[in-house]
Amino acid sequence: MGARPTLIQSVQRALRLLEVIAEHNGRAHPKEIARAAGLSLTTTYHLLRTCAHEGWLQRLDDGSYVLGHRIDLVREHGTAARGLAHARPALEWLRDELCGAVYLARYLDGEIVVAEIVDSARAPRIDLWVGIHDAGHATALGKCILGQLAATDREDYLARHPLHDLTPRTVVDRRRLQLPPPGGIAVDDGEYAIGVSCLAAAVVTAGGPLGAVGVVSAPTVMRQPSVRRTLLAGAERVSHALTLGVPAP
Repeated sequence: MGARPTLIQSVQRALRLLEVIAEHNGRAHPKEIARAAGLSLTTTYHLLRTCAHEGWLQRLDDGSYVLGHRIDLVREHGTAARGLAHARPALEWLRDELCGAVYLARYLDGEIVVAEIVDSARAPRIDLWVGIHDAGHATALGKCILGQLAATDREDYLARHPLHDLTPRTVVDRRRLQLPPPGGIAVDDGEYAIGVSCLAAAVVTAGGPLGAVGVVSAPTVMRQPSVRRTLLAGAERVSHALTLGVPAP
């Protein structure tokens, strides 16, 4: 028989307090928490103060306790990580269907960031010699996300990010940016790097950050209607996985 794992009783008790408060519709007083957890009131108060100090709980003016902000933080990041894990099969499917490296970008805290890259020996990733946060105007991923933003948010982003001249094809006049309409596809044909082309479609999630999925392709390939249909199908699969937290069918 294996040795029993070493368990820390105080940690078990603290976690039980969180469960009790959640079971009481997210709000409970110390006496009812102690009774439900089977702890003395003194021990309960010590644990409640510690959890409140660390942000796992919050004490209200009437003496009751509610779940704290750190619960939301953990849930948010946990959900995001789980969503990416479930979205990976859809990203791999898109990579294999279009024979190109696939990128997933999100709009977080006012910045466009790459959240995931799925490539292979047959479909290698390109070298992001300029970070996408400084090249949103020159990439299909960035233009796709910019096209989803409200006009005021888009102007705020462009005001904070100079339109750097990366190649002779880069558009540096914001009035001439070719942003896709809802449901459309964004195109980067040598605007980010000479000889590199990319298509991107919007990733739509309920209540989540804006996003886009893009694939690197040859200029002749990206003009094919079948490629665009496949990209839109892949974006729908990724959206499904990120929204529901389950792999797309």
